Amino acid sequence: MQAIIDWINNNQDMLIEYSIKVIVAIVILFAASIVTRILASIMRKGMQKRQVDNAVISFLTAIVKSLIFIAALMVALNQIGVETTSFIAILGAAGLAIGLALQGSLSNIASGVLLIMFRPIRSGEYVEAANTAGTVEEINIFQTILKTPDRKVVYLPNSQVIGSAITNYNREPIRRIDLVIGVSYSANLQKTKKVLMDVLKNDERILQDPEPVVTVTALNSSSVDFNVRPWTKTEDHWPTRWDLLEKIKDRLDEEGIGIPFPQMDVHIKKEDKE
Repeated sequence: MQAIIDWINNNQDMLIEYSIKVIVAIVILFAASIVTRILASIMRKGMQKRQVDNAVISFLTAIVKSLIFIAALMVALNQIGVETTSFIAILGAAGLAIGLALQGSLSNIASGVLLIMFRPIRSGEYVEAANTAGTVEEINIFQTILKTPDRKVVYLPNSQVIGSAITNYNREPIRRIDLVIGVSYSANLQKTKKVLMDVLKNDERILQDPEPVVTVTALNSSSVDFNVRPWTKTEDHWPTRWDLLEKIKDRLDEEGIGIPFPQMDVHIKKEDKE
C-alpha cells in the first residue's frame, strides 16, 4: 500500500495531466452526443417537410449518428494518447471487406433511398418496373413490394426497380383509352364514324376536354380500321375501356355495320370409285 502511495506522490504531475486528458475526452464525447441529437433533429424536420418516408429518415439519421460517434471516438482516443492510425487502418479494411460482402444489399439500400426521396413511384400507384406490373404496396430499404391484379405479391430488389424503365400509370389524373375497331369495306365510313362518336358521347365517364378522337387509321386486307381514342379519369380507365368494347359491338350490330373476321374455305375432293 505504501508503495502505491509513493508511486502516486512521485507521479502526481503525470496523473494530473492524464486526468485532464481523460476529462477532455469525456467532454468531447458528451459534446458530440449533443451535436448528434441537434443535427438529427434538424435532418428529421427537414426531411419530414419534404415528406420523405419515415424509414429513410430513420436510416439516414442513424448513419449520421454513427459517423459523428466514430469521429468523436477517434478524437477522444487520440486525446488520451491512444494511437488511432492503426485502428483507422483496421477499421477501413474491415469496412471494405464488409462492403464487398454486402455490395448487393448496399446497392438495394441506396436504391431504396433514391426511390423514396425522388418518388418515381408511391404506395398505391399502379406501375410497371423490372418487367413486372402491379400496385405498389410498400417501398422499404431493401425491396419494393408490388401486388399484381391477380393478387400475387412480388418482391423486387430496389436496385432492379431503379435500374429499369418505370411506367407509372396513376401519376397523371387522366388517361387515354386506345381502341382499334375494324369494319368491313362495305360500311359507310362517315356513318361508322358518327356511330362510334355517339357511343363515346353517351358515356358520362368520357371527358370532352381533351376531345375524343375517331379517325381512320389503316386500310387492311379485310377491314377498315378506326382509331377510337377517348380520355377518362385515371380511376375510370379500365372499367370504361371494357364497357366501350361491348357498347361499340352492340351499336355496330344495330346499325348493320359488319365487323370482319377471318374465314376459311374448305374444299372437299371426292374421288370416283371404279
